[in-house]
Parts: sequence; C-alpha cells; structure tokens
Amino acid sequence: MRNVVRSLFVAVTVLRFMSGAEAQMAAAYVVADQTTGYVLEAYKGEEKRQVASLTKIATGKVVLDWASKTSRDLAEQVVVPPQAIEEAGGVNPMGLLPNDLISYRDLIYAALMQSDNTAATTLAYYVGAALRPEGGERMRELGAVEVFVSQMNALSRQLGMERTLFVNPHGLEPSKGLQPYSTAVDMARLTAYAMKDPAFRFYVSQKERKVSFNRGGQVFQYLLRNTNELVGTEGIDGVKTGRTAKAGECIIVSSQRDPEVTQQGNTTLVTPRRLNVVILGATDRIAAAYQLISRGWTLYDQWAAAGRPMGNQAVQR
Repeated sequence: MRNVVRSLFVAVTVLRFMSGAEAQMAAAYVVADQTTGYVLEAYKGEEKRQVASLTKIATGKVVLDWASKTSRDLAEQVVVPPQAIEEAGGVNPMGLLPNDLISYRDLIYAALMQSDNTAATTLAYYVGAALRPEGGERMRELGAVEVFVSQMNALSRQLGMERTLFVNPHGLEPSKGLQPYSTAVDMARLTAYAMKDPAFRFYVSQKERKVSFNRGGQVFQYLLRNTNELVGTEGIDGVKTGRTAKAGECIIVSSQRDPEVTQQGNTTLVTPRRLNVVILGATDRIAAAYQLISRGWTLYDQWAAAGRPMGNQAVQR
C-alpha cells in the first residue's frame, strides 16, 4: 500500500479514517469531485477489474449522444431482435420476446434502472446499425452490436480511459475470447461525463418507472424498480449497480449538495457540489457506498476549506 500525500489536510484526514477493515470494504474504489475530476481518495484505483453492468453507463451515454446528434425521437418504437434475447444471459426482467415493440426511451430506462441486458442489446443493435454506414469500409464489415461496442470504446478513449475495454453493451463476461475490464479511476471519468448530461441524470435518478411494450397488438406494462436502492438518500440521484461472480458487487453513486455561494465584491460565485463514488468488488456494496459517501463529503469539505488545491493526486491506499 502506497501513500502519496498531496496536501497536509488530506494526509491527516486519511490517517484518521484508515483501518484494515475499511480498506477491505471493496477491491477498489475512488471518491472524486464531479466538477473538477479531483480524486479525493482512492484504493487500487488503477487496478484492472471486471465492472459488470456498470458497463451500461457507457451504453446509455452512447445512445443518448447519438440521439442528440441525429435528433432521433426516443419515443420511436423498435422491434426486439432475437439476438437481444440470446445474448441477455437470462437477464431479461421485462420478459421481452422477439418481435415485441418497445421505444428507445423505455429501453434506456430498463437498461439503466433495472440493468436489463435484453434492453441494452436491443439498443446496441439499432444504434449500431444506424452508425455502421458512417464508419467506413472496416465498420461496414462488422455486425451492428460490434459497431456499437466500437463506439463505446471510442468514447472511453476520448475520455482518457486508458485501462478500459468494453466487449459488449451489457457487461457480462463472455465464456471465451476477449474479456471486458476497467478501473475505478476510469469509471469515475465515465461517470463525470455521463452526469453532465441532464437527460442521463434524469434516467438514473428514477426510483420507479412504468414502461410498456406491444406484443402482437396487445400493450403490456411493466414497473421498473431501480437496482440502485440508494437513490433518494444522502443526496444520491444516480447512477448504476452491477454484479457478476467475477466482478463481485459493484456500484457507482453520485451525491449532490446545494451549491456553495460566495461573494467577491460585486461578483457572486456559485460552485456546484457533487461527489461521485465508484466501488468495485465489494462484498456489501450498499454498506460500502454509505460509508464512502459520508467519508467523501468530509474529505470534500476539508479540500474546499483549503481552497480546492489541484496538486498531485490524492492519497492512494
């Protein structure tokens, strides 16, 4: 374990909080300021790990970026392809079947709120197919979902996520071939990008949402319940959970407080206050998230009181 002290107040605070038990709350974690990306605390933040359905943050953002760029109406309905059922790994809480009709919007809700793999793959199928003609000769040789995944990885490179590889839109580890991976630091970068988007924030902030789909002319409704049970507590309004045998329990939460308002002469300065916490490989992700949000705000307050220095990286535990 290596400590890199970037300021005295951070060092003193971390020494106060450190214990062997707390260091084991997760295999890796990061606590970061949303606005600046400043990492207040990290434990094995650069270690490559499986991130399970946290992957769907990238899936949702690629879809929303595409829709924004193309002015696509997210109320438009699409047909669920057989491929989406086959590749869901059994994670199909709505019970969608091939040829069901459902809107892009309800697919996004299902993927981000209830981690529906069928929804994520259906989105990838249609958005990838729409992007394929624009991607040059090499892209036209790929399948629609492969094109979509290439856009997920292009986004990660754009954000400086140098230790990340996505291989599908849902986050399950394939039985063979390339395996997906990321790091707590990289997922913090992705989260900061996604949470800048008001549309994305709205999707992940919902505790419940009623969606519908059409099967053979009959409309069925389904009540989605957010798998992130911390939404609505401690200022938390997102973002995503994940779990596989390899990844362990994973969660990313984003907590917001009222902005800090200060007066400098005739100028009023408004500073947003939002913390993002990434937790990978936890045994109890909810307990870990509660503990790190509380500690994170204490670290944040001391960092803010010191003038928000942007020096070396925060303590790596």
